[in-house]
Amino acid sequence: MVYKRFYVGVVLRVIGLAITMFFAIWLFYSQNLLLAPGILAFILILQVIEMVYFVNSINQKLARFLDSIRFNDFSSSFTSDSKKGDSFKAVNIAFNEVMDVFKQTRAEKEEQMLFLQVIIQHINSGIISFNSQGQIGVINNSAKHLLQIPQFRDIKDLGKLSTELLKEVIEMKPGQRISKKINASLHLIIQSTSLKMGGESWTLLSMQNINAELQSNELEAWQNLTKVLRHEIMNSITPISSLVESLRTILEEDTYLQREGMLIKRDGFQDMQEGLDTIANRSRGLVSFVNAYRDYTNIPLPKLESIPVHSLFENVLRLMKEDLKSNEVKVEMSIEPADTSIRCDVDQITMILINLIKNASESLVNQADRTIWLSAQNQGDLGTVIQVEDHGPGIVPEALERIFVPFYTTKKTGSGIGLAISRQIMNLHKGSLQVKSTPNEQTIFTLHFR
Repeated sequence: MVYKRFYVGVVLRVIGLAITMFFAIWLFYSQNLLLAPGILAFILILQVIEMVYFVNSINQKLARFLDSIRFNDFSSSFTSDSKKGDSFKAVNIAFNEVMDVFKQTRAEKEEQMLFLQVIIQHINSGIISFNSQGQIGVINNSAKHLLQIPQFRDIKDLGKLSTELLKEVIEMKPGQRISKKINASLHLIIQSTSLKMGGESWTLLSMQNINAELQSNELEAWQNLTKVLRHEIMNSITPISSLVESLRTILEEDTYLQREGMLIKRDGFQDMQEGLDTIANRSRGLVSFVNAYRDYTNIPLPKLESIPVHSLFENVLRLMKEDLKSNEVKVEMSIEPADTSIRCDVDQITMILINLIKNASESLVNQADRTIWLSAQNQGDLGTVIQVEDHGPGIVPEALERIFVPFYTTKKTGSGIGLAISRQIMNLHKGSLQVKSTPNEQTIFTLHFR
């Protein structure tokens, strides 16, 4: 509407200029008059000046309006001048309405920013943002409390707390998560995210101190381990103690003193033999248990190297060829893409896969479908997953929560240490070992390499 009125105003002024010019020329050439054309020429000049003023007024208002937007100055107002006509009045009203919208929008954004700042300052996780030059943009109270670094203005100031932490933070990739123990009371979990603001790259760090949780989990782990150790030791010591008392009684009741020594009855001798055999067996069982615990607590750090998954799978299946053949188990292998590789300790990961395939093979003994699916998939930035799947009897939900607990087993034979060691190996690889199982349908163990 405003544009239409301005357009009409310009058109009318151009028509007026044309009419005045026409009459001035007509009077001069046709009527041979000089005074009238001179007056009309003066009027024509005034019309041109008025038209330029009219257009410039609009341009000046528009330039002023655009400058207000450019410099975020929405305090300006555009007053109406009745002498300049309705078009200028409409322009002023339109400009003022737009300025009011900008004012309201900026006020809403400022409220939102204030709200976000309050939230950031009150969340329990530490938040730090820094740009490509290392300058700190945002740091909340939780981060200040965690790090205790005075005048924290540059990310390099993080080196005052730990130079190793600074190096790892600077080398972090978007989406990466690291765990770093700083001292006895500070163990940080830090996650990185990248974003762009105002054409500049920023890194956003979120951090939490998990020291209290680790201590709680450590205490719970020690308590669980103590229960397991107590249970296994008592299972071995109690019958040994009882047998020792029984053997003492046999010696007292079934032996006789003679000149050349002691004489023992045949039945008593046989009972002592059986008792000593039992003690020996229980002692060996206790030694085996202690050795299993030693194996669990002394896993060496992995020696990482890049290996094609196809070669890894072929090596595992070659080692298990006879076992799979004797159990009539078939293994279906798939790798996507075919040239997928992982960085791992080959010997340790081979041990995990052998353990998982062996468990799956044993679970399929009484099944019609004796097929194990061994697969690998490269998921790009999410890492690579290796899965061992079978359609055997599965694992009941109650046992599913405990199969990774050391010395827990659902089999009649076995130490219950294999899956616990396997998960610990994956943790040392900075990966994970997970399981999903539906009884009598499907069981999938997943090794996730980051």
